[in-house]
Amino acid sequence: MCGEVSVRSRLDFNRTIKLAKTIVPATQWLQFIVSLRDSPIFRAAAARIRSPLFPAYLCSMQLKSFTFGPFYENTYVLWDETRECVIIDPGCYTDEEEDELRDFIRDNGLAPVRLLNTHAHVDHVFGNPFVAKEWNLLPEMHREDLRVLHSFPQVCMLYGLNGKEQPEPEKFLDEGQKITFGKTEMDIFFTPGHSPGSICFYNAKEKILLGGDVLFQGSIGRTDLPGGDFETLMKSIRGKVFQLPPDVRVYSGHGPQTTIGEEKRSNPFVGEG
Repeated sequence: MCGEVSVRSRLDFNRTIKLAKTIVPATQWLQFIVSLRDSPIFRAAAARIRSPLFPAYLCSMQLKSFTFGPFYENTYVLWDETRECVIIDPGCYTDEEEDELRDFIRDNGLAPVRLLNTHAHVDHVFGNPFVAKEWNLLPEMHREDLRVLHSFPQVCMLYGLNGKEQPEPEKFLDEGQKITFGKTEMDIFFTPGHSPGSICFYNAKEKILLGGDVLFQGSIGRTDLPGGDFETLMKSIRGKVFQLPPDVRVYSGHGPQTTIGEEKRSNPFVGEG
């Protein structure tokens, strides 16, 4: 992932490049550039310096997570070098949390282009009205979770929570479709069980899975809520999620990130170890 580069680091890096160009023949210089492509310093510089030496495609997709709301839900912002971004499962519940999300997007010069929901449980859609109002975006989710979304007022009342009126989805997502923004593309997996319309977003290039509440570090999504089903969730995890490479990083709806390999080895609910 691309990181921050200080002004001093950029100046030092530029001097190194200029020195290398004076002493390395053209063909070797080309090989030298290619060998640097995946180094952290070069990728970070590529994101910050507009020069032919730093092609934009060398910068990978970036991800920022926030933990919001009374259920400690993970909200994600993903973007690439175009600065277009998607907001996934905005759980911001308070004015302060809304400010935190807005400030991050503004301070990093990002342009939100899509609002995505892995599912429609209250903790994952608390911030949908805010995002809709702030950036004129409507949610995109699986059709099977529409009835879950429509139960939002009743669930908030049950838990004694305040919730704003939810915007209706602009688009329904399903497996086989692609999520695109900027120069980034993600696959959609239909993974019901935790909710009837749970979906995951997968970027094969970066080996990242945005898994919602399907799989956690050392646990799985609960299945005792309306529309949940344990056997269906097991089928979703084993038949789809666990088919991904072991080094794929899983960013869940709650708790820390994990990997497919770690959960296959040690998850007490669904692991194969």
